[in-house]
Amino acid sequence: MAVRIARYSGTIPHPPAQDPVALPPLDSPQWQSPWRAFAWGLHSITQTILTLVLFATYLGIGALAHDSHFSLVWALASTLFVWAGPAQIILITTLGSGATIIQSAIAVTVSAIRLFPMVVSVLPLMRTPTTRRRELFFAAHLTAVTLWVECHRFLPQVPRERRIAFVNGLGFGLVSVCLTANTVGYFLAANLTHTLGAAILLLTPLSFLFSTARNSREVADVVALTLGILLYPLAAKMNSGLDILVSGVAAGTIAYGVHWWREVGA
Repeated sequence: MAVRIARYSGTIPHPPAQDPVALPPLDSPQWQSPWRAFAWGLHSITQTILTLVLFATYLGIGALAHDSHFSLVWALASTLFVWAGPAQIILITTLGSGATIIQSAIAVTVSAIRLFPMVVSVLPLMRTPTTRRRELFFAAHLTAVTLWVECHRFLPQVPRERRIAFVNGLGFGLVSVCLTANTVGYFLAANLTHTLGAAILLLTPLSFLFSTARNSREVADVVALTLGILLYPLAAKMNSGLDILVSGVAAGTIAYGVHWWREVGA
């Protein structure tokens, strides 16, 4: 979160994609059809390790839904309409603990605010002068942390006029993987121990941490990530329930100050 705050301020550009991506050249005839672009996006889920991380995570969410006495249909619907692992965990645990629908909705909404800057940063990469707003609705709904990370890696290799179709295919593939994992995890819940379930859910934040560390090219990125990790234990001692927000805002603000100081001194 600390790195995102510094980056969303507009001062730190996203690093260019450097990992090899098995996609056709930008001028290839294979990009002429939007359906081919959709198919390439769907195929691209095989080129990211985050697909496996999502599968393991949603195994745990399916098991959690089963243990909380929600139906499989309800679990699948939460994945389709919420499409954010942490928010789904919040939704299941709050409703399972007896909270009202309004309380759960507020908690999920607060959790989902973190996705808004991601949508704002990704949609401009897909738009063209002739793009209609309704063409971006599905892509906006699909934008979560995994899609956000992979869009910055894949989209430079996709012609701009085919990026919406490509992202729709990529997002559709990721959601399909998660729905499958939900179903498998739901039926395996009886044999999944609480320790294993917790370990599986931990894969998601760890993968995002490693991805952020790998993409930290600027000094401000490194400062934000390091301070975010160091400040979190101190913020957790406040017992405010806002430990991630406090440590992220503090670290991101300091990182922005470091970046500004370096720019002025340059």
